[in-house]
Amino acid sequence: MNHPTEPKADKSGVRRHNLSLVLRTVHEAGETTRAAVAARVGLTRPAVSSLVEQLLDLGFLVESGKTFSGQAGRPGTVLKPADTGPAGLGVEINVDYVTVCVVDLTGTDRVRRTEHLDNRDADADADADADAAGVLARAARIAAEALEAAAALRLAPAGAGLALPGLVSGGSVRQAPNLGWNEVPAETLFAEALTELRPGTAGLPLTSDNEANMAALAELWFGELGDLRTFLHLTGEIGVGGAIVVHGELLRGAHGFAGEIGHLVVDAEGPRCRCGSRGCLEQYAGQAALLAAAGADDVPDLARRAEAGEPRALAALAEAGRMLGRALSGAVNLLDPEAVVLGGIYPHLLPWLTPALTAELADRAVSGLWTPDAGRLRPASTTTDASRGAAALVLHDVLADPLAYATPIGG
Repeated sequence: MNHPTEPKADKSGVRRHNLSLVLRTVHEAGETTRAAVAARVGLTRPAVSSLVEQLLDLGFLVESGKTFSGQAGRPGTVLKPADTGPAGLGVEINVDYVTVCVVDLTGTDRVRRTEHLDNRDADADADADADAAGVLARAARIAAEALEAAAALRLAPAGAGLALPGLVSGGSVRQAPNLGWNEVPAETLFAEALTELRPGTAGLPLTSDNEANMAALAELWFGELGDLRTFLHLTGEIGVGGAIVVHGELLRGAHGFAGEIGHLVVDAEGPRCRCGSRGCLEQYAGQAALLAAAGADDVPDLARRAEAGEPRALAALAEAGRMLGRALSGAVNLLDPEAVVLGGIYPHLLPWLTPALTAELADRAVSGLWTPDAGRLRPASTTTDASRGAAALVLHDVLADPLAYATPIGG
């Protein structure tokens, strides 16, 4: 029953909703037919056919071939999301790299660019705001190059998503200890730099979030989780990021800062962290801490040393596993997730992290569900990262209201 103060949807509003419903149904199926869409959404076949024709005219769907159901009647034309037209631009800025991708409505990466850059403040006495602006300008340059390549594929950005380290709120990075950023208006700086390079992007819708949240969304939408909808997602990079997904939705907290597991204290007398505290998880399990403890040059070198049985490397990984297990057991007891998904550097190091990590979880998780053989600890999918999640966030807006992003073919 409608609340008395709620206005009733008019015919145009109903049609707008149904266009989204049909487009989302085709997107989720990948390939389908009008008849299958009608059966799925509960609309009549003539109604679905009318909606499909509009989505075809606007360039959101394409049709090809015939499909035979084995039943009486004419074969149906196969409907698919278009691989041209509206696309999502995803930009991930991390401590030591920038990744940009352009994802089409099929969910396919069509353009991907990664540049390894040291984005930390080079000089503690330098102007931190200028350093941050420089990093965002470099990210804009990479994004402009990606958009040029996307235009050649007849893809146009419907918006851009920024995946940023640290505490992100209202388009700004409130604090990113590993970058040395405080109160950086990231969306504004990125938009200004991108517009200068590509004036046609002026006014491009922008959204931003913590990079771990974006990586978790990529895992949720593109990963290999099956029916898993409630999980913790950790990204091991220079620091350690975390995100919490509950019943298919991000748990953001009152201010959008939930999931900062890298700054859970696992040893109150431990080393000083850049956040100002002591003994934070990332001082043991972050990439920089791990490499320093193991005496390794990079993650592949660390894996080689561990494979060769080098004691120092094995000890560093065992200690990181213990501290990961200590932090995760608290999160597991508090949130009761179905699984923990480990991304970033961790999938490459799981053979040596897992024994100590699962032993801690088994000892500390009160539910008794986190035994070493429970299968609740999972590597992130190889097809997911924060840039992809950022691009997908844009596409979800397109799917929710295609008319808002419509440019008729030839228009």
